[in-house]
Amino acid sequence: MDDAATPLIAPADMAAVDRAAIESGINGYGLMDVAGTALAACALRHYPGAGRILALCGPGNNGGDGYVAARRLGEAGLPVTVSSLIDPEKMTGDAARAHADWDGPVTALDPDGLTEDMVIIDALFGGGLDRPVEGLARSMIDAVNNRNLPVVSADLPSGISGYSGEVFGTALSAEHTVTFAAPKPGHFLLPGATHCGEVQVVDIGIPRRFLRAQESGLWLNTPAIWRDATPRTDRAGHKYTRGHLGVFSGSFARTGAARLAAMAGLRAGAGLVTMLAPASAMASNAAHLTAIMLRRVEDGDDLDELFSEGRLNAYVLGPAFGIGERTRDFVRRLALNGKPLVLDADGLTVFTEHSDLLPAWFDGPEPRLLLTPHHGEFARLFPDIAADGSQSKVDRARMAARRAHAVVLYKGADTVIASPDGRAVINANAPPWLATAGSGDCLAGIAGGLMAQGMPLFEAAAAAAYMHGRAGEAAGQGLTAEDLAGHLPALDSLDQDKADE
Repeated sequence: MDDAATPLIAPADMAAVDRAAIESGINGYGLMDVAGTALAACALRHYPGAGRILALCGPGNNGGDGYVAARRLGEAGLPVTVSSLIDPEKMTGDAARAHADWDGPVTALDPDGLTEDMVIIDALFGGGLDRPVEGLARSMIDAVNNRNLPVVSADLPSGISGYSGEVFGTALSAEHTVTFAAPKPGHFLLPGATHCGEVQVVDIGIPRRFLRAQESGLWLNTPAIWRDATPRTDRAGHKYTRGHLGVFSGSFARTGAARLAAMAGLRAGAGLVTMLAPASAMASNAAHLTAIMLRRVEDGDDLDELFSEGRLNAYVLGPAFGIGERTRDFVRRLALNGKPLVLDADGLTVFTEHSDLLPAWFDGPEPRLLLTPHHGEFARLFPDIAADGSQSKVDRARMAARRAHAVVLYKGADTVIASPDGRAVINANAPPWLATAGSGDCLAGIAGGLMAQGMPLFEAAAAAAYMHGRAGEAAGQGLTAEDLAGHLPALDSLDQDKADE
């Protein structure tokens, strides 16, 4: 994987990184000083005219970062007040030193003492919180939110799990979050992602080798994840060398979803796309298709004849295809054929109470099946996994991928892509207006088009989610699914995104 890939480090693993760095001889207070200074710099950059700065400091190192930030802001000439959740004399280690270096007063948290001209430095809990926020801390958080005061959070907004993005009862809503050394899963998983505002990752001087030692196979989805697997165009190539995708159509009145998928697959770079339609849908598809070819596939015999020709490289089945035994039979035959398959929409729903068939049919050393469920479809396919509230969305996607012997693209504003081997990414570039009818059909087609070109399934799914998000941004608010294919970026153009990773 590209060295520019961005690992997402859970809070417990980040604590291990900190310990290893300090045990190697790196000064712990020096790290805290850099972190707190970065926090202050963020506040100065965005709120230079703040009437008052109130730093809310908790008991641990996160609170220590807050004391450093308060000191730096005071040195810059801003009026700063510190309020502490605990008696600061009970602080220990580097946090106690940070308190000792702060020469201003420290007051107790006072929800009634907030004023409209305040900017809040949030250094109460950070990302390591694993229990509900209660008592005075909860009252303070709610008071800040109710007054809609601007907040700059250290590590994560207080009340958010850095591991799962869960809100522990209540949480601050920050306009800016400054995190240190590496981002955490909670910055990108819902609902935590909606509380973080703009996330800034600051290098505080921890060597990369300590971060690598704690990587868990979870990354932010960027081109670095799949750049090396991107199909390259060859001057001597032609449409047959760029892959042939087959997309299954529904019946006469249910053809639009498959056409969206087919056009997206073509725009994603497949050299050929063929719509595979029953007799009832031939006329309606023929009236709409131009660059996409059309073939009658009514039953299993037609499908077997198609397979015998060996021309297609990947398939998409499910968008408005219909629910019934015929659908399951087609999936079984596709599994025997051995070519990669994207299973979406009706193709997922038909395996409700039959999900055990999928790993039996698609077993093998490398995944050949990509599942693209939204939350409702995921819950129908994997009800026990979906019901386990102790697991993060990443955990659930990984568990489902292992069980199904498939790559799982678990859709949502915080889409997670997981492989049976444990690799996972969180996709964070999708605008909210992508939540529109037919958008998921386009995503399935993009993935199918990339798979037809020979991309491995995990990389194809990650690239498809990223391209889908970029297309949504380019199309803008008010888009319809028909707009997406025309705004898809070329895969090779995404190399320029490396500078943003």
